[in-house]
Amino acid sequence: MINTRPFRLGVFAWATLLFAGPNIIEAQNYAPNPYTVVDGWAKMETGRAWGATSAVYPDIDGQHIWVGERCEANSCVGRDDLDSVLLFDPDGNLVRSFGAGMIVWPHGIHVDFDGNVWIADARGEGDKGHQVHKFSPEGELLMSLGTAGVAGDGSNEFNSPSDVLVAPNGDIFVVDGHGSGGNNRVVKFHSDGTFMKTWGQTGGEDGEFRDPHALAMDSQGRLFVGDRGNSRLQIFTQDGEHIATWTQFGRPSGLFIDVHDILYSADSESNATWGRNTGWKRGIRVGSAIDGFITAFIPDPEPDPDNAGTTAAEGVAVDAQGNVYGAEVGPRQLRKYVRR
Repeated sequence: MINTRPFRLGVFAWATLLFAGPNIIEAQNYAPNPYTVVDGWAKMETGRAWGATSAVYPDIDGQHIWVGERCEANSCVGRDDLDSVLLFDPDGNLVRSFGAGMIVWPHGIHVDFDGNVWIADARGEGDKGHQVHKFSPEGELLMSLGTAGVAGDGSNEFNSPSDVLVAPNGDIFVVDGHGSGGNNRVVKFHSDGTFMKTWGQTGGEDGEFRDPHALAMDSQGRLFVGDRGNSRLQIFTQDGEHIATWTQFGRPSGLFIDVHDILYSADSESNATWGRNTGWKRGIRVGSAIDGFITAFIPDPEPDPDNAGTTAAEGVAVDAQGNVYGAEVGPRQLRKYVRR
């Protein structure tokens, strides 16, 4: 079921809706932006540059921020001396890092209720990659799902896993299928790593995916999947029953739902030049995970984003104070947004 309900918007946006007739795309580009950007918040160690990053998530304290960073480049291949999992304090200082030589392409990140850090490694190189890793907060490897270096579709194989999420009961969910050649499915595991089930296949119908890219869960336990290639998000029960399909949050590369059931959707690829979700602007859309109403839009700060490869946040997270963090692949940085 596609959600076509109107949005809670300001006067200007409602005027846009009235003049746009049945086309409501423009309204979602002009929702209020109550945030201002803080560039350069996260400080790397001396001499190290930022690499591409799509992975960002708050620590269980709600203050520190975890990031998966691609080793000063867009891959950690050949950079085994650089840690790819980084922890920043509230002032943006790097306080901990680990993962050197263990991860090919950190893509998704999640922090579970025990503070453990999960990384989805979405590419393979030799005997590494195509896995999901669970680390202790100190960096000890506790579990790995998938077969190292193998791209497959078996019960213990992934083909470019994009993101991982751990439910309150410990069940593990993985979206498996970055890009056009992946498995385009959701895989569910028990807390001990035992395979439970999978659902989804390539396509555009309800329950089908093209490049499932992100995961989030609301207070009702509903699983949100950012179905980026289809420019939509889909909502499921934890057993894979389809509940709804929403298109109003753009082309979601990253998703985050806070404790108040506010949904943040990072759109880094809507693009008139490529023909991907034409008419939509890149940025972070903010709204209700309960009813789908859009309340805010943080536009891409980059100049002329409609003619660039990938800009704006690809990963998104929110701390306990409501500050928003956008992890960017193209510009290779982590941006912080604070309320005005």
